[in-house]
Amino acid sequence: MNVSPRTLLVRGMLAGLLAGVAAFLVAYLLGESKVDAAIAIEEAAAAGHDHGEEAPVSRALQATAGLGTGVLLYAVALGGIAALVYCYALGRIGRFGPRATAALVTAALFVTVTLMPFFKYPANPPAVGDPETAARRTALHLLMIALSALLAAGALILGRRLAPKLGNGNASIVAGGAFVLVIGVSYAVLPGINEVPAGFPAALIWDFRLASLAIQTALWTTFGLAFGYLAERALAPASPPKEAVQPTS
Repeated sequence: MNVSPRTLLVRGMLAGLLAGVAAFLVAYLLGESKVDAAIAIEEAAAAGHDHGEEAPVSRALQATAGLGTGVLLYAVALGGIAALVYCYALGRIGRFGPRATAALVTAALFVTVTLMPFFKYPANPPAVGDPETAARRTALHLLMIALSALLAAGALILGRRLAPKLGNGNASIVAGGAFVLVIGVSYAVLPGINEVPAGFPAALIWDFRLASLAIQTALWTTFGLAFGYLAERALAPASPPKEAVQPTS
């Protein structure tokens, strides 16, 4: 059955919306307490320089409507991008069904977009990081994402070219090893960032990073399951039930 990319794009964005809801719940339940703790440390450190200015948006609104809006918009956009990647990958990465292809694409995007950048530039809570270097830190994180995606695409091309000579299994091992090797070189070449204030609780940073990783895991897992189901419904719809045969008299 021929399905237009627009159909899969819409379903990808819908799956992204569902994934955003799951990510928001995890962020609210696991992440907000860490954010509050970090803000309390930041406010205590700046108590001597407080000029009595109030934040334009209350913390309660930031932790609910603000967080939810940001996460949902991010997830819907990510779902659309993932659906476009899925359209390209469908039928090109092996004889996998729609749901299996969705799982493979989701896993690949989770590794390249989330895990690889996370290991080099992990998320930090408020009060960690110099505001004057925010633009540089953001640029380095985006660079790591782009580099990881390009290297993953290169590994895929390498694996496909080696498959006729080495077989699919060996070609995948070689391509995966090359990806890990070049990623390791990238980690060594790109500058590190260490702007943790003296005395900041290491346990709080660790908990915040674990919560951040849990949010991303919930987002990608929910997206993979939802989009796999929706894509399968679009590409392989259930056949209509056969009409009952009327007995002849």
